[in-house]
Amino acid sequence: MTPREKYTPELENLEIELLLQAIERLHGVGLQEHAAVPVRRRIWEAIKKEKVGTVSGLQERLLHDEEALNRFLKTVLPPVFPFSAEFFRKFRFDLIPVFRTYPFIRIWQVGCNSVFETYALAIILMEEGVYEKSVIYSTDVNDTLTQRGFDGIFPLSQLPNYENTYEKGGGRASLSKYFSGGGEHGMFDSILRRNMVFSQHNLATDGSFNEFNAIFCRNPLKFYDRNIQERAHGILYESLALFGILGLTQGECLENSARKDCYVQLDADHNLYRKTS
Repeated sequence: MTPREKYTPELENLEIELLLQAIERLHGVGLQEHAAVPVRRRIWEAIKKEKVGTVSGLQERLLHDEEALNRFLKTVLPPVFPFSAEFFRKFRFDLIPVFRTYPFIRIWQVGCNSVFETYALAIILMEEGVYEKSVIYSTDVNDTLTQRGFDGIFPLSQLPNYENTYEKGGGRASLSKYFSGGGEHGMFDSILRRNMVFSQHNLATDGSFNEFNAIFCRNPLKFYDRNIQERAHGILYESLALFGILGLTQGECLENSARKDCYVQLDADHNLYRKTS
C-alpha cells in the first residue's frame, strides 16, 4: 500500500489544505487558487522525492527547510517561458517608439521569476533614452522572487545565454557594462533599479494598484481554475490604459476571456494585444 492509499479523501483534503495555508501564511505563496489536480499530484511527487511518508511530514519539511521549499515551488508552480531575443527586438524597435510619445511609461511585469528579464527591459528603456520617465513594476506571489529581483543577482553560468539574447535583441553596448561580479554570481548595476518597484501581488486575491501602458503577464493563467482566470483577466483589463499593450506568456490566449472583444491582437508571434475599449 502506497502512502496515499492509506489516506481517506477527507483526511487527504484536510492535510493538503493545511499545507497550502501554511505555505501562504509564512512565505506568501498562494497555491490554493491553482488547478486542484496538478497541485495535488505534485504534492505527492514531492512527498516521494523528499522521502517523507505523509502530507503533514512534507509540511514540516517545507516549513523548516528553505532548500526543500524552493524545490517544491519549482515543481508545483506553473512553468514560465522566457522572453526571446525576438521579443526584446519587438519591445525595443516597435513598442518603445509608441511609448516615447507618452509623458510617462508604466510597465507591469506580472511574475518576476527571471531577474534577467526585468533588468533587460530596464536596459532597453535606458538605451532608447526613455528610462528617466519610466517605471517598471515587477510583482510575484513569491516574496523570495521579488527579493531576488530587487537584489539583481543572477548566476554567471547563464551569462552566455543572456549575452546572446541581449545582442540578438538589438543591444547597443555590451551586457557587461550593466553588471559586476565574479565567481558564481553577477549583480546588475543599482542604477537600473532606481525606476523599479518590486512587490508581492497575487492576481487571484489582490486588486489593481495602478494604470499601465504595458502589462507583460508572465504567469500562465491556464493553470488557474476558470473563476480565477476570469478574475485575473479582469485585474489586467482594469490595470491597462486604453490602447495599452498586454503581453501573455506562451500558450495563453484571450479566446475564453469575457473581455476578448476589448482587445485586438497586435502580434501573434509574441502574443501581444492592444486594449481598444
